[in-house]
Amino acid sequence: MFYVYVLKSLVSGKKYVGLTESLPEDRLKQHNAGSNVWSKGHKPFELIYTETFSDKQSARKRELFFKTGQGKNTLDNLLK
Repeated sequence: MFYVYVLKSLVSGKKYVGLTESLPEDRLKQHNAGSNVWSKGHKPFELIYTETFSDKQSARKRELFFKTGQGKNTLDNLLK
């Protein structure tokens, strides 16, 4: 399984969209541990949204969509 997940920084309020084969909750722990440069400056995070996919290609397409202007608007509507 593949997951597209959205995190929200409790410091800056910014959202992070990612793709993982791990459980999103496990990936959240890695981000909160500062697993990459961007995460270090915006932690801690909360997991605010996930979608599950059976194939990586579909998950990657959805992740890239959420990173576009239209995708950000769609995501904001899903989170309301």
